[in-house]
Amino acid sequence: MKKLATPAALLLAALTYFVPTLAGGAPVIYAACITIAILAVMSYGADLILSYLGEVSLGHTIFWAAGGYAASLLAVNAGWNGWQTAGAAIAVSIVLAGVLGLATLRTREFVFSLVTYAAAVVAMEVAFNWPFLGGSDGIVGVPPLQLTLFGVGVNGAGNVDLWPVAWGLLMLTLLFIQRFRRSRLGTSALMVQMNPDLAQALGVDARAVRFLVFVASAPISALAGWLYAYQRAYVGTDMFESYFLVLMLTAIVIVGRRLLLGPLIGTSLIIVQQTFFSIGGDGDKIVLGAVLAGILLLWPRGMIGLWDALVSRRSSRPRPSEPTRS
Repeated sequence: MKKLATPAALLLAALTYFVPTLAGGAPVIYAACITIAILAVMSYGADLILSYLGEVSLGHTIFWAAGGYAASLLAVNAGWNGWQTAGAAIAVSIVLAGVLGLATLRTREFVFSLVTYAAAVVAMEVAFNWPFLGGSDGIVGVPPLQLTLFGVGVNGAGNVDLWPVAWGLLMLTLLFIQRFRRSRLGTSALMVQMNPDLAQALGVDARAVRFLVFVASAPISALAGWLYAYQRAYVGTDMFESYFLVLMLTAIVIVGRRLLLGPLIGTSLIIVQQTFFSIGGDGDKIVLGAVLAGILLLWPRGMIGLWDALVSRRSSRPRPSEPTRS
């Protein structure tokens, strides 16, 4: 069953390509699907840190925003196409992750979270006050995405045009995560988290593993920010807001950690509520925060943990004795 789980999950994710069409093809449907794909990819970046290192990175909005700013600056000021801006987003995020990863190399758990959060606050203030990055006004007028290869591809900014790109980015991310889980680095990361003494005995360099996983997670969130910039044709300091951080963490934990489709399902639940069952901007944020707090306090293992608890409770109930036959 476990061998079939990953192929089935990937097939299910691939079939989401047809969701906008099956749901009627309305603009709001395409917009919601693109948003789900983008924010799910953003969450998968933070998921590598939380699920495989057991650390909470409160600074992943840096990489998310870095991807958006890199795309916007180079598309607006230099006329770069989508391939070029995507490459720039990856490169910038790796450099930033390398610097932040080295700075936090000796930190763990609570201190690691505080340092990464402080870095995000500093990054937001730099973006807000630096004219090169648009300052408080941000960068407006991001041109339509040009992502063609041999004359075939996307050359537009409409939701219908962007959906194949968002879906393709989501699928590439899932394939990367699936590959990471089975890689030596992924195995070492879990070993460092769950049994550091055994990892050390086997010659695993815990610091090197933590650094490499941190750097590997950054381009994922950065590419989500890259596409987000094209979706709304604008990038500003709002990308550093705590809303995106809380959304990342909620999407990761609401279903359960180390599940291939966990962040995707979690993001889908959040965006569907905010798009089709919204109670207002502030109200939706309250719901999001309440869900995160409730999961962490009541069911730390997420919906999967709740389901296992219910099944276990039901199976532990004494069965009524069968009537004796005369």
